[in-house]
Amino acid sequence: MTGSFESSGLAVGRALYRAEQVRELDRRTIAAGTEGFALMQRAAAAAWRVLRETWPQARSLSVLCGGGNNGGDGHVLAALAAAEGWTVQRVALKPVEKLSGDARRAADMASAAGVGLEPWNEGVPLEGEVVVDALLGTGLAGEVCGAVREAIAAINASARPVLAIDIPSGIHADSGAELGVAVRATRTVTFIGDKLGLYTGRAPALTGEVVLRELGAPEVASDELMPAAELLDSTLIAAALPPRPRDAHKGAAGHALVLGGAPGFGGAALLAAEHAARLGAGKVSLATAPEHVTACLVRRPEIMAHGVRGAADIDGLPSKADVLVVGPGLGQGSWGQAMLQAALDAGRPLVVDADALNLLASRFAGLKRDDWLLTPHPGEAARLLGIGAAEVEADRPAAAAELRRRFGGVVILKGAGSLVAGPSGLAVCPYGNPGMASGGMGDALSGLLGALLAQGLSPETAARVGVMVHALAADEAAAAGGERGLLAGDLASCARILVNPTMGE
Repeated sequence: MTGSFESSGLAVGRALYRAEQVRELDRRTIAAGTEGFALMQRAAAAAWRVLRETWPQARSLSVLCGGGNNGGDGHVLAALAAAEGWTVQRVALKPVEKLSGDARRAADMASAAGVGLEPWNEGVPLEGEVVVDALLGTGLAGEVCGAVREAIAAINASARPVLAIDIPSGIHADSGAELGVAVRATRTVTFIGDKLGLYTGRAPALTGEVVLRELGAPEVASDELMPAAELLDSTLIAAALPPRPRDAHKGAAGHALVLGGAPGFGGAALLAAEHAARLGAGKVSLATAPEHVTACLVRRPEIMAHGVRGAADIDGLPSKADVLVVGPGLGQGSWGQAMLQAALDAGRPLVVDADALNLLASRFAGLKRDDWLLTPHPGEAARLLGIGAAEVEADRPAAAAELRRRFGGVVILKGAGSLVAGPSGLAVCPYGNPGMASGGMGDALSGLLGALLAQGLSPETAARVGVMVHALAADEAAAAGGERGLLAGDLASCARILVNPTMGE
């Protein structure tokens, strides 16, 4: 793989690049002897094949072409479709006489092939069975406006399936943010190198299925071009969690302690503890408010529950564990502060979640450690960084990197396309579904992570495996019962199967 990098010596996912890096790959491909217009024709042909495979019954297209090379891809695709007898409506956002370079050649090629051309006007009906979005490419930086904004609105209002060329118009190729408005694609075919912005932030809701067509670039690109991120692959789970030896014992599987569940908030801590047990920690303890102990014993007697009224009751519990999970149901009052202080003083690897993160931002500022794993959602990340949540979502990769720079360790920035920032760089989780937008999902994740750390995985590998197990378990649970009504407790049994990938062999 071009510019690929190792992830803790384990399975490597697909390389993701920033827009400028992909342009560099493009330049190197041309410098190696592939003429620019030939590369455009290659891209359009790849997109045309994807379109035919996806909608084999269709026989008409509406192709909306912008003024750059992305529009040029659209013009060539229109010519290819017409040559095969399709009815093609070609709509230009920029007059042909104002085009230049390869984009002008592409427009002239389509016209020579007999494809009609009409200028964009608001209200132009889109007549094709499939719409092709060739409006904007990866160079977009500012908010979409003017005629392009109108055209995007028309595409979205058409209720027709959409093929996006390289990236849905309106999505930032590096951050995944929606720049004012963006095309809702059914499928996206992207070229040369995969783009980081296709997999996080707003993008996963707008890309549909993403198809990569490299167009021969890897054969000519230099390995010196380091990817901006890695798209995680589920094969890492089996690589990181091989079958246990037949003489394994619980001491070898580690001891995880969950500190959380302030008075009135016991469910979050119990969810974390239960998921830690289901993911294979040899022993799981729970330090929680005394009134929650009975519920824990009834629901999950395998968990060693300890009633803790305050700092004096914590005693030596943290020192007996291999890893601590602090935050679920913690609260930000004196009880939660005492729990967090005990966790910080214990000298054990930490998973820090929920109110523990908020306390880090408000009362424990300035701490930086190599042995902790922080799991903020955008709101918590914003408090840690002292900015607004909208600023975090505007550039999630930058926010994740800045969190790691300030706080050390490994950071999981949760959300659509969860990001893992660690010593090996940035990784993106492509799994998960909207049903995960329900209470307790973050608590389940923190427990999964604690169990993986307890079993000896490095913080970075635990983070990468943990976010995938969490998301894939949610996908399995949603497949069985639907996304609406998906509960955090539904994940535990699915996660257990995922971390035993050789069970049926």
